[in-house]
Amino acid sequence: MLSGELEQTLFEEKSDKYVEPEHTLHFPASNPGQFIWFSERDGYQHLYLYNTDGTLVRQLTRGEWVVTNLLGTDPKGTKAFILATKNSPLNEDIFSVDLKNGKLTSLSLNTGVHSPIVSPDYRYFIDIFSDTLVCREYDVMDTKGKVLQVISRSDNPLDEYMVCKSQIMKLYAEDSTELYAQIILPPDFRPENKYPVIVYVYGGPHAQLINNTWLGGTSLFNYYLAQQGFIIFTLDNRGSGNRGLDFEQAVFRNLGTLETSDQMAGVKYLKSLPYVDPERIGVQGWSYGGFMTISLMLREPDVFKVGVCGGPVTDWKYYEVMYGERYMDTPEENPDGYKEASLLERAADLKGDLLVIHGTADPTVVWQQSLALMKRFIEEGKLVDYFVYPGQGHGVGGKDRIHLNRKIEKYFTDHL
Repeated sequence: MLSGELEQTLFEEKSDKYVEPEHTLHFPASNPGQFIWFSERDGYQHLYLYNTDGTLVRQLTRGEWVVTNLLGTDPKGTKAFILATKNSPLNEDIFSVDLKNGKLTSLSLNTGVHSPIVSPDYRYFIDIFSDTLVCREYDVMDTKGKVLQVISRSDNPLDEYMVCKSQIMKLYAEDSTELYAQIILPPDFRPENKYPVIVYVYGGPHAQLINNTWLGGTSLFNYYLAQQGFIIFTLDNRGSGNRGLDFEQAVFRNLGTLETSDQMAGVKYLKSLPYVDPERIGVQGWSYGGFMTISLMLREPDVFKVGVCGGPVTDWKYYEVMYGERYMDTPEENPDGYKEASLLERAADLKGDLLVIHGTADPTVVWQQSLALMKRFIEEGKLVDYFVYPGQGHGVGGKDRIHLNRKIEKYFTDHL
């Protein structure tokens, strides 16, 4: 009879910073005495094969790349099927892994971002594929990587619209760390003109804004803003996902500082472009991107003329324990880090125009976060713009979303 009592500890994952397992164990159907485990112990997220008594059989994948998903194992228990960034940090391509020797075989006909659906017998995939040139393609393929049928290949849905030229590029942080970025130019772009820039930012753990998928991973709204005459720029700073443990954990206990430095490497690149107006650089983001938007406005007040943000974390001591203390430790353990990251401490440094937006029913970044900052701005005599969406949560949806997008566009048009 099952009692729920602890029987034995199989093994432990340890780190001097934090451990955050995000995937469940997978038991191969042919061998329930073994399981596959995700771990970042060698610096990158890879697969490890264990016996159920806790003994390690072998590390299945290795290298300076990340296994992003385990699709499953075949009925014979000879192969695992995975998505991984082996070809590029911007890709999620399909591979098979031999469970006996770890041999890796590429199954992707095209490199980009794949979202395969596996048949119950693991003989076939429906591969849903996209890259910067292909909006969406559905292929039936076998588990050897052969395409058996192209079900559908979507035409470009933007053919009838003004096309904005976009480019994904590699830039470098101050310490030469590789950073990926994207720039979107207005459809009537002329290099002899000067253009305002909107930096779109998120910057937090696990998120990756730039990838080799349709539109480069960004939203149609950013392309719409480019149609209005803005250059749109996005950069994935350290702390963001799919780049390995050192890249992600570099911001540990000091959120906002290194991320700002990396974003400024992007600004330095922008200012080197003859068609960028260095006096008209704005920034926008939501959630962690809201925290980053205000951080950039306050840490670099002479650089950013306009900011628009939503659902911003303003002081990490008000954020949920599971997330905040994972990356910052507790306020008692890391008082200097919390003070350095707090936007309340920097409210007096605001110079540009700032619009802060919040949903009144936000359960993730609670309303108290932006209200506390508004109180501090009032105390410092800063004339900040503030708007709420009644009843909306952390994301603004429905008809209110249309209103939100119009408000963001108008704020940048009026002030940048």
